[in-house]
Amino acid sequence: MENITDGLALPIVEEFYTVQGEGFHTGKAAYFIRIGGCDIGCSWCDTKFSWNAAIHPVIPIDSIIKNVLDCGADSVVVTGGEPLMWNLGPLCAGLHEKDIKTFLETSGAYPLTGEWDWIALSPKKGMPPLDNIWRCPNELKVIIQDSADFADAERYSKNVNKDCKLYLQPEWSRYNSLINEITEYVKRNTKWVVSLQSHKFMHIP
Repeated sequence: MENITDGLALPIVEEFYTVQGEGFHTGKAAYFIRIGGCDIGCSWCDTKFSWNAAIHPVIPIDSIIKNVLDCGADSVVVTGGEPLMWNLGPLCAGLHEKDIKTFLETSGAYPLTGEWDWIALSPKKGMPPLDNIWRCPNELKVIIQDSADFADAERYSKNVNKDCKLYLQPEWSRYNSLINEITEYVKRNTKWVVSLQSHKFMHIP
């Protein structure tokens, strides 16, 4: 438990080398590290299997970094679950020592740890981002589940820095019923860009 508290080991749900499917870096190769643990509980979450950290093996970060190097990746996406439930400083430092870029996917509901080359913030209604995280992200990705979410997206966009890229992404199970509404919204509000879960269309992890 000491190692996990110090960030020298982490509860790992899965690791895999693939192509990024969402947001600004769509189409780029990256090694994904999915960390267990999340207490936000979004009803539409497509990775509910990651919520309970206790059922996933605790892996030393040295082993994780070796896996990244062995596959030849030059960047890593750390996701969850909610990865910021854990101390990610040592993992980031170890990856940067090997010249590996670090990308984070987070709700922002926990304190930021680690040094990141790119942060994608996806706020959740149940546990909004901490005040000091709003200015950190490089991209804001808002999941649209129904029409009411557009108002939340606009409110969120006022909190991020002016250079933050803004994305609206349909909740996957409602893609067919939402995509036209989202595209019409983006046409009227051109600061936003549509993000799709392209990896699901490609049938890859």
